[in-house]
Amino acid sequence: MCRTLAAFPTTCLERAKEFKTRLGIFLHKSELGSDTGSVGKFEWSCKHSKEGNFSEDVLGWKESFDLLLSSRNGVAAFHAFLKTEFSEENLEFWLACEEFKKLRSATKLASRAHKIFEEFICREAPKEVNIDHETRELTRMNLQAVTATCFDVAQGKTRTLMEKDSYPRFLKSPAYRDLAARASATAASPASGGPAEPLHT
Repeated sequence: MCRTLAAFPTTCLERAKEFKTRLGIFLHKSELGSDTGSVGKFEWSCKHSKEGNFSEDVLGWKESFDLLLSSRNGVAAFHAFLKTEFSEENLEFWLACEEFKKLRSATKLASRAHKIFEEFICREAPKEVNIDHETRELTRMNLQAVTATCFDVAQGKTRTLMEKDSYPRFLKSPAYRDLAARASATAASPASGGPAEPLHT
């Protein structure tokens, strides 16, 4: 997908700084807050996380890409990183496909399938994902008789791309390495069950 050079950070330092800022905001603000938009202080104790101990959650992200994608906090942090690389459309497409497969109404499946195709798959789509011509055409043909699996091939290819390309860079990023180091220290602490010092950006 083409973007003007003006849309990109001028240096790698600015890009890394932006990710650290985004991830810092994520750590300080709970994205599990109320529907009114108010967010509370993000703490590392399990009483503020619906996924158990946050330190263990963070350390699990580097064990496998599957663990990262199965973690709500991990998906949020990975999405923040992808936005700094201007490649968040791959994850957003993958998530849209996951939600799509949960639909049970044939009418809703058909309607949602066309929206996903127009947003992520078709040429010049606003969030066009990087897939080959054959996969694009196969997906187009699948829309003639929509099923819950019509995006499986395209979704699989974008997932593979993220796992082999973006995921390793995420794990090597200074922001994640700092976060993982703090998580390791918290897990090793005798008082690890309590809230830890929040990460400062």
